[in-house]
Amino acid sequence: MSILGNILGRIFKRRETPTPAPAAPTAAPTPAPTAAPAAAQPVDVDGILDFMNEQHDQKLNWRTSIVDLMKLTGMDSTLAERKELAAELGYTGDTSDTASMNIWLHKQVIARIRADGGQMRDLTD
Repeated sequence: MSILGNILGRIFKRRETPTPAPAAPTAAPTPAPTAAPAAAQPVDVDGILDFMNEQHDQKLNWRTSIVDLMKLTGMDSTLAERKELAAELGYTGDTSDTASMNIWLHKQVIARIRADGGQMRDLTD
């Protein structure tokens, strides 16, 4: 899976509730109810990430830092991983200018979270 896919999966996976194991059938099995598609309902990503941050010993500034966002979701936030994410997302700038690359990466990841149904406050809030 891609790095972006891993980040998104770790965020959106948090909102899923486990389905209880089905009881042993007694007569004719009944079909399980189908859940509405996940994309149909908005997801409070701010709430999810804030909750995850509360569980960490080190408080992370995920709202402005791609490094902290990656750490918060349990991803490797090394420069090599961020360069790989930059290549995956089509970054055309200089990857040795890590400050510019990190700002761009954060904006792109936040945009993808929103595009996938994540509800987030504006970064300027």
